[in-house]
Amino acid sequence: MTVRRIEPGDVAAVVGLVRELAEYEESAHEVRLTEEQLSGALFGDSPALFGHVALGPDGAVVGTALWFLNFSTWRGTHGIHLEDLYVQPRHRGTGLGRELLRTLAATCVERGYDRLEWSVLDWNEPSIAFYRAAGAVPMDGWTVFRLTDDALTGFAADRRGTAG
Repeated sequence: MTVRRIEPGDVAAVVGLVRELAEYEESAHEVRLTEEQLSGALFGDSPALFGHVALGPDGAVVGTALWFLNFSTWRGTHGIHLEDLYVQPRHRGTGLGRELLRTLAATCVERGYDRLEWSVLDWNEPSIAFYRAAGAVPMDGWTVFRLTDDALTGFAADRRGTAG
């Protein structure tokens, strides 16, 4: 089983996996990601997105983990936020998903980061069971909030007399 850092030649396959994940999550209509955007985020001048890929027996990219750094003011250290973890259905149960997640956990330990966290849809029982089996616990009492599209633009436009 092979998990390695994402390389420029993997970008098209990873965009395809993101689209597959969105279909699984019944949100394909929300995906706007292009190969150019992903390549710039991963390999531009100041990358803020990082990733790993899982390879199938034939060497093809069949899974991915895309992540970025966050910071805990309470703990005083960085952590990893896992944005996407996806393994194609026909390759699930092979240990690739576990190895992707374990690779990120090892990155946290090696770099002195105190936490690895992510969000999962409430209805996604297979993923919840997978994460629980790894020892992860849900953050009950917390709700994710998000501003996007018109709400984001409109809220930003309402700034009054603020600098920077």
